[in-house]
Amino acid sequence: MSKLYIVPTPIGNLEDMTFRAIRVLKEVDLILAEDTRTSGKLLKHFEIGTHMHSHHMHNEHKTIENLISRLKAGDTMALISDAGTPAISDPGFLLTRACVEHGIAVECLPGATAFVPALVNSGLPNDKFVFEGFLPDKKGKQTRYLALAEETRTMILYVSPHKLVKTLTEFITYFGEDRPICVSRELSKLHEENVRGTVREVLTHFENKPPKGEIVVIVGGKSTK
Repeated sequence: MSKLYIVPTPIGNLEDMTFRAIRVLKEVDLILAEDTRTSGKLLKHFEIGTHMHSHHMHNEHKTIENLISRLKAGDTMALISDAGTPAISDPGFLLTRACVEHGIAVECLPGATAFVPALVNSGLPNDKFVFEGFLPDKKGKQTRYLALAEETRTMILYVSPHKLVKTLTEFITYFGEDRPICVSRELSKLHEENVRGTVREVLTHFENKPPKGEIVVIVGGKSTK
């Protein structure tokens, strides 16, 4: 029976791969991978021999029609990204939506997602939060910042390492230097780091220690007191 499986993959530590994820990747007819070179290493490690096709942000609009046709014909597929859960700031939404529109079953496995451990270990309120992902590079950035400055819920952002210092400087402009934040770097990996404090304190830290690796930033919401 045709089905699309959304399969999370480790964000750094291979021990976070689930038994179920390994089984599904071995059983499906085709694996759709964001980068077949990166995913090839993962599949080799777990002795998964299923054929892969490339499926990323630059080709997903062109490949969906063919993939839907194959799924309707009875194929089963698994969608994976380079790390974490597909469709969370990664390709996946368009294909998932197309499957839903065509009545094709979609099943998302639970698994690794970078923002969950970052949020939980930040020490900031996590009963209510908003996921922002990557902020716009230029167009719309100021508008987004002005809206976020009034947000009372904890905010989750993804920031590339070479933009972190600039982003923290922008935080001071829009959120103030005393807003509490936590920057989580290289989650689940050997050199995992969680830097907590005010925006000013965290900025000073990374000005003196240029960041590397994958980064999640947790920002405390605007105080209502």
